[in-house]
Amino acid sequence: MIQLIRGFKDILPGEVELWQYIEKTVRSLFEDFGFKEIRLPILERTELFARSIGEDTDIVEKEMYTFPDRNGDLITLRPEATASVVRSYIQHKMYAKDPVQKFYSIGPMFRRERPQKGRYRQFYQINAEVFGIDSPFIDAQLIFLAMKLFSMLEVTDAKPHINSLGCPKCRLNFKESLSAFLSSVTEKICQDCLRRSKKNPLRALDCKNSSCREAMVDAPAITDYLCSECSQHFETVKHVLEKFKIPFVIDKHLVRGLDYYTRTTFEIQTGSLGAQNAVAGGGRYDGLVKALGGPDQPAIGFAIGLDRLAEITGIRNKDLLQKPDIYIAALGEKSMPLAFEWSCNFGLEGIRSEMDLSNKSLKSQMKRADRLKASYVLIAGDNELEEGSVVLRNMTTKKQIPIPIESLVEKVKAEIKL
Repeated sequence: MIQLIRGFKDILPGEVELWQYIEKTVRSLFEDFGFKEIRLPILERTELFARSIGEDTDIVEKEMYTFPDRNGDLITLRPEATASVVRSYIQHKMYAKDPVQKFYSIGPMFRRERPQKGRYRQFYQINAEVFGIDSPFIDAQLIFLAMKLFSMLEVTDAKPHINSLGCPKCRLNFKESLSAFLSSVTEKICQDCLRRSKKNPLRALDCKNSSCREAMVDAPAITDYLCSECSQHFETVKHVLEKFKIPFVIDKHLVRGLDYYTRTTFEIQTGSLGAQNAVAGGGRYDGLVKALGGPDQPAIGFAIGLDRLAEITGIRNKDLLQKPDIYIAALGEKSMPLAFEWSCNFGLEGIRSEMDLSNKSLKSQMKRADRLKASYVLIAGDNELEEGSVVLRNMTTKKQIPIPIESLVEKVKAEIKL
């Protein structure tokens, strides 16, 4: 028997209804805030992710699914969506019509990392991206939007953790200070952090190694090195969140796992997932559009892990399962063609129906209707057809009434009030 690749999963009926509900909620809320859906390819040129995410990040160094195509060009299964959205924004010159653009997307991403609870090699993300706005108000609004979504999905313990990574001007002095600090703890940090300490010391703040995290407790905070503009930007974000009455934690070590972030960066964390406590994250990437060949446009976005969100939502799967409105129990050779025709016409009228096509006994069919939790059963046998009517049984009250065969679909629809 051929089985799933390790780290991948099937989303089966009984679970997929919850995913559909989450996606429907996302689309409704995001579009109310002016976002438009964008659908992006799963494969991109490897260069796109190396240049945007950063060659010294764990994602690019260790986790990407990268392979050569028949022409020898390196292509990669997308590990995240932001770089693809930026590529599309530039390639289609969307900035020419209006530099301010708001996009959302829902789809699969791929990273070859160790599978564990809430973390898969094919995972799904909800993304929101905003281009052309440098105001701190949009930073706060995106956090507000994510928190509103969690509230709508009955996630009760989500809390934003925020930080500012400053701009290239104020980050220069911080990198020097952090690099000096790393030099003082070389015996306590891993080889990756040691290697990156000179070239890209910020990556050490994102290391998941327990000894590195312990060593970084006393590391300098970038918020102590912010220039006046970045400091004022961050103060405004905090002020607006307070005005929205959204409690938050200032996390001086929060840098996220990608190199393109500037100024505001954030994660939304929950206590419901154990060690993998981040269910969403994002921030500003003001220099990325220009770095990838576009105009100098500010941008900000976030991603929500759909797999993790489905685990912690208070919405219950069983409340979303679709049950048949009606089960047609056809008995006899004459009733089968009519019952099949009715079943198709019920579907066209928006009435969910099921029927048996193998001539089983009434007892067997009633058991299946009960197992499917059908609201009604339409009993159609040869005797009923000769009398010009069939029997409609309410499976809750057990009440049975005759329904004339003529215009049956319309009469059943009126009776069950759909």
